[in-house]
Amino acid sequence: MVAEMMEKSAERRKTVLLALALAVLTMVLYLPALGNGFVSLDDPDYVTQNGHVQQGLTAANVKWAFGTENPVSNWHPLTWLSHMLDVNLYGGRAFGHHLTGVLLQAADVVLLFLLFRMATGEAMKSAAAAALFAVHPLNVEAVAWVAERKTVLCMLFFLGACCVYVWYTRKPGAGRYALVVALFALALMSKVMAVTLPLALLLLDYWPLRRMEEGGPAGGTFNWKSALKLGVEKVPLLLMSAATSAMTLYIHHREHALATALPLSWKIKNGTYSYLAYLGKFFWPVRLGAFYPHPENSLSWLVVGFAGIAMLGISAVVWKFRKRRYVVVGWLWYLATLFPMVGYVQSGRQGMADRYMYVPMMGVIVLLVWLIGDWAKEKKWNPSVLSLLLLLAIAPCVYLTETQIGYWRDSYTLFARTLAVTSRNGMAENSFGSVLYERGDLAGAAQHFQAAVEYAPDLAVAHYNLAMIRQRENRGVDAEREYKIALQLATDTREAAQAHNNLGVLYMAKQQYQNATAEFDAAIKLNPTEYNSYMGRGRIELQQFSYDAAIRDFARAAQISETPEAFFRLGTAFELKGDTQRAADAYKAALQLAPGFAEAKARLNALGAGRESQE
Repeated sequence: MVAEMMEKSAERRKTVLLALALAVLTMVLYLPALGNGFVSLDDPDYVTQNGHVQQGLTAANVKWAFGTENPVSNWHPLTWLSHMLDVNLYGGRAFGHHLTGVLLQAADVVLLFLLFRMATGEAMKSAAAAALFAVHPLNVEAVAWVAERKTVLCMLFFLGACCVYVWYTRKPGAGRYALVVALFALALMSKVMAVTLPLALLLLDYWPLRRMEEGGPAGGTFNWKSALKLGVEKVPLLLMSAATSAMTLYIHHREHALATALPLSWKIKNGTYSYLAYLGKFFWPVRLGAFYPHPENSLSWLVVGFAGIAMLGISAVVWKFRKRRYVVVGWLWYLATLFPMVGYVQSGRQGMADRYMYVPMMGVIVLLVWLIGDWAKEKKWNPSVLSLLLLLAIAPCVYLTETQIGYWRDSYTLFARTLAVTSRNGMAENSFGSVLYERGDLAGAAQHFQAAVEYAPDLAVAHYNLAMIRQRENRGVDAEREYKIALQLATDTREAAQAHNNLGVLYMAKQQYQNATAEFDAAIKLNPTEYNSYMGRGRIELQQFSYDAAIRDFARAAQISETPEAFFRLGTAFELKGDTQRAADAYKAALQLAPGFAEAKARLNALGAGRESQE
């Protein structure tokens, strides 16, 4: 008895030490990410330009987080709350937001280790699998990208639910099952990718829990009745998955995020090819980018057929090794958990994404670790050989992961790298052009915007950005054409409003006041807070002696944004109407905001002199 207790105590110490070592390994590896900033890819929508998130945790913002009106067409309230909490803790410092991501990754690695340690009793194999997951370069996107917080947060609850499920299987009860349900709900509220959890739990039932066997885990013979019973056990979880999937599809369809225009054959081609391509990226994780454009119809049926045959070939090998149940579970885990994201149901413009391998790669890693471990045991390899193999796998991954973290340092580095490793990438061209535009390199920006509209002619924002460049170059005809194309393609009302506004400015410069007013009207209808359109329309109304209308528009503009320019224009309208007192008040308001505003000071002095002469 004493010896048994001492052995259990030693095993617990070993488990704790391995968990700590894995956590430290992960945090040290991702330490460089703490020096990275925000990037322009989704970070503005999620954090830097999101008014709700920037206000932090408030009752109103919590309510907003649980709603469906947000800039990214996804329902993940827990992710929004985590970003709000970061703002409360760190403000606008990117360091803190990255720190949370790194800590979540460390927690995910530890939970992965504990899951298989609990389920298999194999501490070293579980630690090896978790270590490979921790250092794999494909996971950098999920950790080093602030906007992808949802992936590492979802994984926390996904793996937590798996761990609790293992605990539940040892002594099934309503309370333990309810905890699994609760953690699954939290995972779904972090990211929809958790919908595959019920299938993952069924695979764990097959191996390593062996709950599908005749007479229980000790029986050794697969039993369909036991399998069916375990399937029924997952029905509440499956219903949760179905409801979340339906809501996500509804939101994506409502916000035009689903690529419904892509023919089914293109989706089948990309999905089939991607299954094999992701495996290629797993074994050879180089030339990774932030965005891979959808191949559309560029994939030949010959290539797709080869990919399909290769996948069938791998499946045949897996079937041959089916007595090693972890081989079957690892392969099916990969196939099942990747399915919602592989592209058969296309959302967005990407053909693939590194972050989509975050959950699926666990199956491949477990398959390889347990297979090599068993071979080593059967062939009686020296333990040092296994250690060397693990080191040979980890060392290059560490190097590649550190390098990949560096590419996420800022938007310039990220998109320069993405353009270097991809081709005909309209999204990346547009994003890199925006970075150059912000840096004042208009010529460079124009080249990349031009490439963006060539490679992605249905990308509204690329046409809009190119139009802005052409407008600044005084190429009015070209700018007008690009704005109109952008308006035909736009699905975002605010983007469309801005395009209408800029067209209005373009027409106003040509003194085409009727056309300009029509564009400003359209912009305001789409976005009632479009400050520039009120200002532009007000200036036209002044020229047309419609002083009351101009006063209304300038007053509304000043209401939206209290700028010196708005108050100055409002003062001008009042002055031309003959209301000198209100004009003076407006000029004073402009000077309070900008004491050096010479024109406002001159008009205020002129009004004062006029009143003195009348007296």
